[in-house]
Amino acid sequence: METLATTKQQILSAYQFRHATKEFDSHKKISDADFDFILETGRLSPSSFGFEPWKFVVVQSKAVREKLLPYSWGAKKQLPTASHFVLILSRLPKDMAASSGYIKDMMENVQQLPAEVMQGKEKVYDAFLKSDFGLEENERVMFEWACRQTYIALGNMMTAAAQIGIDSCPIEGFQKEEIERILSEEGIMDAEHFGISCMVAFGYRLNEPRDKTRRSADQVIEWV
Repeated sequence: METLATTKQQILSAYQFRHATKEFDSHKKISDADFDFILETGRLSPSSFGFEPWKFVVVQSKAVREKLLPYSWGAKKQLPTASHFVLILSRLPKDMAASSGYIKDMMENVQQLPAEVMQGKEKVYDAFLKSDFGLEENERVMFEWACRQTYIALGNMMTAAAQIGIDSCPIEGFQKEEIERILSEEGIMDAEHFGISCMVAFGYRLNEPRDKTRRSADQVIEWV
């Protein structure tokens, strides 16, 4: 039987194993079962107020990848070689407003809250957006706040992948407007409700990375 110490060491080993893989072995493919597992860890991730502002688009079409490539300078090697390539979309500000149909649907049909609880949560959420964090006064700030939620799912998917020996690379190196234009033209993204947050590639490393470098614990942790 595995001990707790063994489990902890396995988790830390996965963090040591994970690195931003620049190029994948294009001949190795992730199994359907393993990739479903990775996606499920994204789906089950937490988000602010539990409103899940994300959508995960798995791009397996070679033609679509080739269209994205000229505008994805941070994915020049990953797009052609990754076993699976995911675009993480984020809801636009109008969907994330407290009074939006999306938020009401989330509370009523997904979270299944009673009417009186919904009313209370909407008021708290509205105050959070307007005064606590002051998000609604700037649409880009509001969008980036929603994107922050998607990064929780991104991190969980990469860690889950590492725990089963699968490599990954998070990617922000792309031209946002051009990527969104392509996704809209291809009918992949509804530009009325979504924008792109980030990309992430999954697969198996072609080359071994150099040793992981991080600042020491005493440089990044403070107890008060």
